Amino acid sequence: MSSTADAGPPGDPTGPSGASPAPLPDVGAAGSTPAVGRRRTWRRPGLYVAAAITVGGAPLGVAWSMLAPWIPVVKTEQGAAVRGGDPEVFVAADGWFAMLGVGYGILAGIVVWAALPRSRGPYGLVAVTAGGLGAAALAWALGRQIGLAGYQRAIEAAALGAQLERPPDLQAGDFDLWFGVLPTVTGAFGAPALGAVLAYTMLAGWSSHPDLRPGPDRGETGSDLPILPAAPDVAADPRISSDSPEPPTRATGPAPPAPGAAAPPPD
Repeated sequence: MSSTADAGPPGDPTGPSGASPAPLPDVGAAGSTPAVGRRRTWRRPGLYVAAAITVGGAPLGVAWSMLAPWIPVVKTEQGAAVRGGDPEVFVAADGWFAMLGVGYGILAGIVVWAALPRSRGPYGLVAVTAGGLGAAALAWALGRQIGLAGYQRAIEAAALGAQLERPPDLQAGDFDLWFGVLPTVTGAFGAPALGAVLAYTMLAGWSSHPDLRPGPDRGETGSDLPILPAAPDVAADPRISSDSPEPPTRATGPAPPAPGAAAPPPD
């Protein structure tokens, strides 16, 4: 019997057993996410992220008020004046705000990147930037108010020449409008946003996933394409060894007569 008796005709997808092979997975349905869906997934979480980072500016302001040096002043007839005219205390206050702000922004960017892996991208960058600016505003507004009321009462009741200390304040930082239209920040106010953007973009640059969104269906390569199972290793099959005889080659002429059968008459 011919070795090709059980094989289907050329081009038959059913194969020798007549069973249809398993269909390939639908790459388009499982591996792609519409852009509209991605925008919707970040619409509400983005607001939550910005709000959470902004609220974190409260402990940032408390830490700044505790670490930054208070400004030594003396009461004069014109009001309070900086004692000795030394501006280093103002530089120190801005420096502490900038250092704490950058550190807080870096921490916030790393936390957002790790906590929301399926929502990474430009919307996440906008959220951490807005949150950093909000945190700077809250930290400054809260930090400069700590101890300010007590200082004002003390300076009013103090005699001329009395030496006091007032809470720290920023000198090289402000919120302003560019050409009276676009809001801008200057000085140390941009420190938290700068740290958050720096950490987020660096993590995006080191990511091994093309769209920055890892998932359980992506394998080790980070691709959306499914990974088909590898073909079985023929050499590892114990039923097949290198000592097995090679299969006979198919003859091109007529098949020889079986033993004991009458020979065909000559032409």
